[in-house]
Amino acid sequence: MRGTSPSLRVLCLALAGGLVAACAPTVKVAAPSEPITINLNIKLDAEVRVKLEEQAKEDIKANPGIF
Repeated sequence: MRGTSPSLRVLCLALAGGLVAACAPTVKVAAPSEPITINLNIKLDAEVRVKLEEQAKEDIKANPGIF
């Protein structure tokens, strides 16, 4: 920019800086409008576990050398 005034150079640099700043990405953090739900779909059946434990004890008594 030979032959241009220093004030024109400053103005051009300021405009270029403004354009670069306007293109800067922004990150916004906001709470969701609806509540977050977590559905685990877990069903525990204690009866099955007790039956399996009883069966395992019987199997161990019947075959003591297997384990």
